[in-house]
Amino acid sequence: PPPPAAPPESPGQASKHFNNPHELCRQRMAVKPPAERPEPISSRINSVSSQFSDGGQAVSPSARSSISSWSEEPAHSNMDISTGHMILSYMEDHLKNKDRLEKEWEALCAYQAEPNACTIGLKDGNAKKNRSTAVVAYDHSRITLKVENSQGNSDYINASPIMDHDPRNPAYIATQGPLPSTVADFWQMVWENGCVVIVMLTPLVESGVKQCYHYWPDEGSNLYHIYEVNLVSEHIWCDDFLVRSFYLKNMQTNETRTVTQFHFLTWLNQNVPETSRTLLDFRRKVNKCYRGRSCPIIVHCSDGAGRTGTYILIDMVLNKMAKGRRSLSRLIDIAATLEHLRDQRPGMVQTKDQFEFALTAVAEEVNAILKALPQ
Repeated sequence: PPPPAAPPESPGQASKHFNNPHELCRQRMAVKPPAERPEPISSRINSVSSQFSDGGQAVSPSARSSISSWSEEPAHSNMDISTGHMILSYMEDHLKNKDRLEKEWEALCAYQAEPNACTIGLKDGNAKKNRSTAVVAYDHSRITLKVENSQGNSDYINASPIMDHDPRNPAYIATQGPLPSTVADFWQMVWENGCVVIVMLTPLVESGVKQCYHYWPDEGSNLYHIYEVNLVSEHIWCDDFLVRSFYLKNMQTNETRTVTQFHFLTWLNQNVPETSRTLLDFRRKVNKCYRGRSCPIIVHCSDGAGRTGTYILIDMVLNKMAKGRRSLSRLIDIAATLEHLRDQRPGMVQTKDQFEFALTAVAEEVNAILKALPQ
């Protein structure tokens, strides 16, 4: 199949990108933490409406798509205006009530998933495949590899299927960033689960600490066990994220597939993005590419829990709201959705800031959806 259309670029980035894309990407992928802490999340809720006035972008002649095919508008939603306003009002009150937010987070910290055994991931042969002993896939909820195709004759990878409403088909696979020793396992998982979209939420290196192994070729192709990965294109969208397209080939069967990786560069470990608008824009582009598919979206950061859990929480809640599925009380109980995620993978959403950020992002997107509805 032809590679997916490349996103447009703003004029300032196009020349840099096409003169020396790999050097520029390397500079951007090793991110230094910002000197100043961004403004508190709760104060951002007041500037929701001002953040959604999207300006048009000029398209580089080399980019192979038009702006219209990568719209920044919110996706079509079944949310009616009264429901949207009720959700928005509830979320704003929730964010302003610091005491309630604190109690809710304390209850989430005390929450224990059941069952919660991780014995397989902690076995001698598997323990070295985990980045962190605190985030290991549960025995009852883990992705298994086909042993006969595995480089190490093992079915273990530290990855968890995340179900939404369909218990047979995971909506996501939450996983850690590959280690040098688990790259072949990662691509085997991509292949065996039919995945075509990867969401990467970490820079490769942060303040000198490796967060994730560079698991794709900078140019040309690399072979990882029986999976050949060929870099087709690499498009810097903005300072915060870029998009890569790969051809993935199974060398045993000669079958090929196109895989698109969306790489968010500026979200630092244990932290939150500077603005929710950037992440919401990123999410829209991910979902535009994914639309119409039935395979799980692979989401990873470094340990596959903090940033990964926050992104999945935001996406899952907004998808439910957009489909108009569930009663209003179920839609706005974001803590219950987080417990549902933690039943499937430990440590999902690691800090109170990340939980508060998820609430803020949901409120901002609901506001944008309301603005886009015919009044």
